[in-house]
Amino acid sequence: MQRFPAAKPQRALQRAVSRGAAALPDPLPPQPPEMRQPERADDRTDVPFALRVAASWSWRLGLVIVVGGALIYLLTRISLLVIPLMIAGLVAALLLPVKTALRRRRVPNGLAVAITLLAFFGLITAALLLVGRQLALGLASLGGEAQTGVQQMLTWLSQGPLQLSASQIDQYLQDIGNAVQSNSASILSGALSFGTTAGHVAAGTLLTVFALIFFLLDGGRIWRFLVGLAPSRARAAVDGAGRRGWMSMASYVRVQMLVAAVDAVGIGVGAAVIGVPLALPLGVLVFLGSFIPIVGALATGSVAVLLALVANGWVNALVMLAIVFLVQQLEGHVLQPLVMGPAVALHPLAVVLAVAGGTLLAGIPGALFSVPILAVLNTSVRYIAHRAWEYDPVVARAGWPRAGGSVISGPAASERGSSPSPASTPGPSAAEQAPALQRETSQ
Repeated sequence: MQRFPAAKPQRALQRAVSRGAAALPDPLPPQPPEMRQPERADDRTDVPFALRVAASWSWRLGLVIVVGGALIYLLTRISLLVIPLMIAGLVAALLLPVKTALRRRRVPNGLAVAITLLAFFGLITAALLLVGRQLALGLASLGGEAQTGVQQMLTWLSQGPLQLSASQIDQYLQDIGNAVQSNSASILSGALSFGTTAGHVAAGTLLTVFALIFFLLDGGRIWRFLVGLAPSRARAAVDGAGRRGWMSMASYVRVQMLVAAVDAVGIGVGAAVIGVPLALPLGVLVFLGSFIPIVGALATGSVAVLLALVANGWVNALVMLAIVFLVQQLEGHVLQPLVMGPAVALHPLAVVLAVAGGTLLAGIPGALFSVPILAVLNTSVRYIAHRAWEYDPVVARAGWPRAGGSVISGPAASERGSSPSPASTPGPSAAEQAPALQRETSQ
């Protein structure tokens, strides 16, 4: 058999490899089962995704509710300070266009504020004098009509379907008198608390007038100081959102003035036409009550129906009720969707829920301020969500610092990755975008 010369080196190489493998150390011995570390499984695989999302939302919403409740509680403790400031803010939003118009005619700032406030308080004083005179004249004739109405009610109780005898009616009246005497302490404490409330109202009125003067006189500097308290990176957003919220509140006040005037004229003129006494004071009462949207005009209109029932009988009261119902239909189907809706961008259901919630939390002040607060929050949150301060010309003129340390001095490009913002794309300038921006953030 013939041998090949290459076979011997190949066998030598195999023997060398075998000796090297034998010289290698043995691998680590296997660890016993009790020393092995358990395999770590992802905890998320044990919790369903829907439950994790619900838990994340739950603790965040719970935190918001707790903080909001604590804030409301603290505000109720200092309501003597908060309510006058909020009333002054609403009135300042109403009077600011008058002061601005005077400033455009080169009237000095202090003189413009003085003229605006004197005209406003003069108008209120004249209205109160007129209403007081009408009320004094009407109450004199209303006393006899009230006695006649009470006599008619007693006649109906005795001769109507109830068929009450005179002795039964006297017994009921005596029971009412005994109930009043037994609760005299509660009535006295209520009278004392009313005196305390009257003192609070007087102090609140003075604080309201004082705050109103400075809101009109130096409102810009006050707002700039408040914005300066925010972190430097957030000042532009806070400034733009606050200004846009103020515009929304001003629109709400003016539109609500129009709605209240329509309600007051409708119910007051209707009461005067059908012969209800005190028609002018009723109109003023409806005007003031209509600042609580939807509910206020209905509550004050019921006073007109009750007055018509006492003075003129149930037929006149039914006619007055029909007038109140027609005015409410006009407000609900014409004024609210066509006038109020575009101004504050709130659905009527949201308005009703806000009034109900505000009433439960803070009574009459809550019902009065719930809708403007909701309108301000709606507009401000939409403004921040759209990052509208990055191309708002008003904020650009203020010169607030941006997130990177530079200053917003004009329409700035958005910092949201590669997606361009409305200010960075070719199109209209920032000044031309301002009306569209206002409509977008108010929807």
